[in-house]
Amino acid sequence: MAAVLYIHGFLSSPLSFKAQQVQGWLARNHPEITYFCPHLTPYPEQTRHTLASMVESLLPQPVYLMGSSLGGFWATWLAETYNLRALLINPAVRPQDFMPAYLEVDLKGYHTDDSYRLNARHIDEIMATDIPVTRLANYWLLVQTGDETLDYRAAVAKYQGCRQTIEEGGDHSFQGFECYLAQGLAFLRGE
Repeated sequence: MAAVLYIHGFLSSPLSFKAQQVQGWLARNHPEITYFCPHLTPYPEQTRHTLASMVESLLPQPVYLMGSSLGGFWATWLAETYNLRALLINPAVRPQDFMPAYLEVDLKGYHTDDSYRLNARHIDEIMATDIPVTRLANYWLLVQTGDETLDYRAAVAKYQGCRQTIEEGGDHSFQGFECYLAQGLAFLRGE
């Protein structure tokens, strides 16, 4: 049975709006596809292990990736490592650049009471998983120029040669994302 693995962003959770949109849309339109969205911490090595274990447990059945923000970074790592297709929504491309601002401060999840504290070791861990994009046909990049959190141009540059949709305006949440779900799933299936 095919599976969609939705990977949420930094300090987010399976309760995020886009994660809920994907889950509901799949349940209504493609109940034959299993939906997964693990709760991920901001600790890179722990997240890498969780995601790799999940993908390895699902293979050889088809695994389709969707990643938003930091989840797009992780989807890229999985796509390169396991030769999977990925739909990336306003992805983070160099999280090691923004992580120093979050070191040694108390962090709280957006949808949970979970709290975290990052240190310099976590930057080394994220850098170890920052790999180049080589499987160009495996990606569809969705970005909006009004993203107030990440510079969309960094993603456009990193995923040069990949399928890209660049919308004017919008924001980091990617306004109107649900209208891309049918096309996105078709892309992930290679249709």
